[in-house]
Amino acid sequence: MTAIPPQPNDNNPFAQPTSNPPPDRPRSEDIDQLRLLSIFHYVVGGILALISLFPIIHVVIGVAIVSGALDDANANGSPSPAIFGWFFILFPALMIGMGMAMACCVMVAGRKLGSHQGYTYCLVMAGVECMFMPFGTVLGVFTILVLMRPSVKALFGYSASSASLGGRQS
Repeated sequence: MTAIPPQPNDNNPFAQPTSNPPPDRPRSEDIDQLRLLSIFHYVVGGILALISLFPIIHVVIGVAIVSGALDDANANGSPSPAIFGWFFILFPALMIGMGMAMACCVMVAGRKLGSHQGYTYCLVMAGVECMFMPFGTVLGVFTILVLMRPSVKALFGYSASSASLGGRQS
């Protein structure tokens, strides 16, 4: 005896739908998760900005070396090498600038996530954030997971058919 497949008009809860599923629509859960990711991007951006200010100690030491505040009066009259002072100023200043730029980029990604704009920018920034252990890695992975959903892609203006191909809706 063969089993009869369930019919669409049966009240069987285990029956498979015979029609195509509805297109992916944004759900309130997606909007809530994007809002939370946006907030967390602001928090991680602030933490990055704070951490990028740590080399300011080296800048202060470099200024002290260049200005002669650390010269020893009993050191045979030889001046301190100012080149080391400039290294203590320029390299940490460069690191501070790069850290602040990264913090701004993370905060911009948070703003774009909150307004559902700049899908590619947010996805690239999520990948870059993965380098910053541990908070950036966690935030980057969760952002990538949320952005890969077709319903979230639809929020950013991608159609269901072009979302799988990577193209924008026209």
